[in-house]
Amino acid sequence: MQKDKGRNNASALFGVHQIPSDPQIRNLLDPVNLGQLEPLFIDTVELMHRQGQLQTHRALGGLLIALDGTQYFSSTALGWPSCSSRVLRNGQTEHFHVALTPVVVAPGQATVFPLPPAFVVPQDGQAKQDCELAAGARWLAQWAPRVTQWGALTFLGDDLYCHQPFCQQVLAQGCDFLFTCLRASHATLYEWVSDLERTGAIASVTHTRWTGKKHLTDTYRFASALSLRDSDDALLVHWCEMTTTDASGKVLYRNAWATSHAITAHNVIDVAQAGRSRWKIENENNNTLKTKGYHFEHNFGHGKQHLSSLLASMMMLAYLMHTVLDLLDQRYRAVRAQLPSHVTFFEHLRALAQYLPFEGWDALFDFMLEGLKPVPRKAKTRMHTGYG
Repeated sequence: MQKDKGRNNASALFGVHQIPSDPQIRNLLDPVNLGQLEPLFIDTVELMHRQGQLQTHRALGGLLIALDGTQYFSSTALGWPSCSSRVLRNGQTEHFHVALTPVVVAPGQATVFPLPPAFVVPQDGQAKQDCELAAGARWLAQWAPRVTQWGALTFLGDDLYCHQPFCQQVLAQGCDFLFTCLRASHATLYEWVSDLERTGAIASVTHTRWTGKKHLTDTYRFASALSLRDSDDALLVHWCEMTTTDASGKVLYRNAWATSHAITAHNVIDVAQAGRSRWKIENENNNTLKTKGYHFEHNFGHGKQHLSSLLASMMMLAYLMHTVLDLLDQRYRAVRAQLPSHVTFFEHLRALAQYLPFEGWDALFDFMLEGLKPVPRKAKTRMHTGYG
């Protein structure tokens, strides 16, 4: 394009004036520490906070941050010291990477705001293999002091996080927690629940709702100050359970949570809805990265140092920037309204940038808007055949 037209989109759109080969791009990126990229996540979400864009995401008196680990690379053929590993049933060793992807979520909101990821990688001086909980603890220590400046925080997570040391780490940062709490992994707590059930001391609230197709009944049960584990220094937590049944009494949904928030009949529904919003980290964040055109699980290059995790971070940062553009940029929002699928949107961008040079992003989006402008429908005319 530079040779034929005297300009190119790598320069006009991305400011790239010298284009290295694919292998050289990987060589240049491999030694780049993630610390160069991580502040961009915080600075961007902080900007959205100052713009008032997080007001719709307030719940339980503050923001909800969901934590979850997701695998983004695995191979039985390739492996480096930065990989985690496990032995499969067939005897092969699988090398893999897991990223912890903290996300600001809220009940009833499809939009999520990714925060800096943390990666499960072997730690210097540690013989034991790194894990998701340890990555979560590192994330709390590094970023909780910064994000608490946006207001009160409640951390959401699955049953893995409902572990006393991690709960205490959340509390030590001045934050609250609301973690899934399963009976199978919290025997002591559920012994307390069973005792309270026998004495009739479990409080409950029932709510019936119409979905547009059928009536459902949500039953909330809750109790206060239960021991999280069997020890003299056990953390006391508050517990609630939500069960959804249809008109025939069939159970459609059931889940339970342990939390540092006091639970009453007035807020138990809000607490349960906040707990359920944890799934948005899977549906709106991780699933989007993996299946909606970001190719999160594709191995664009592993490298020997930071390349794999750096490329994964770039994909997450791109998704965050697209979220911001959708909220703040009129042209971007108008184009996305015509191309709601991420995959189709990326295909259009790729094809246009391949064939036509643009002076900048404004010119590119103006061109797309003009091309996507709906054609006015002609008024329908009745055909006269001459018969009656």
